[in-house]
Amino acid sequence: MADFNALIEGYREFRETGWSRERARWSELAEGQSPDVMVIACSDSRVDPATIFNANPGEMFVVRNVAALVPPYQPDSNYHGVSAALEFAVTQLQVREIVVMGHGFCGGCDAALTRRFDSARDGEGHFIAHWIDLLDDARDTVLARHDTLDREAFRDMEMEGVRISLRNLRSFPWVREREEDGRLKLRGAFFAISDGILHLLDEASGRFAPA
Repeated sequence: MADFNALIEGYREFRETGWSRERARWSELAEGQSPDVMVIACSDSRVDPATIFNANPGEMFVVRNVAALVPPYQPDSNYHGVSAALEFAVTQLQVREIVVMGHGFCGGCDAALTRRFDSARDGEGHFIAHWIDLLDDARDTVLARHDTLDREAFRDMEMEGVRISLRNLRSFPWVREREEDGRLKLRGAFFAISDGILHLLDEASGRFAPA
């Protein structure tokens, strides 16, 4: 696994090859960005959106957090990193599509389903426990469908998390307005780490299918 020194070596290789090869593109990006797509993904080190979508710099506006979650619209004085990034992408960059991408073997979804951080709310694990409260409805739905917490149940939870984030996206007035008038498209996706297959959500049927 790469440590910081390995990362620096990677940077040097990028500087000598990738940056030099795309020098004109980097000069253009220095003037500003205009991505058409926002991707909301998990912080998990195995699911880098740029790698999965083979994207170039400047093509995606990416937000990553535990379990690829979008909180509901809450216009208060608290700090809202995901909501601020979402607002910037939609109202300032005017992205045309938002993709919520969950993934297999997601630790956040696992923790939400098993509630293993519930006892840590007053110590280490406090922030994790509170964050994955966003998946309470998903957990209830999954537990009602499965008698045992096997791999099928966890996969169901990972996909249900995508549906929760899509639902919460539509609670933002400027997201809902743009989706209704056709300026914005919301998409759900699921990346299966074990086989590298990307699944897309058909919201009409509620099912995910390989892309």
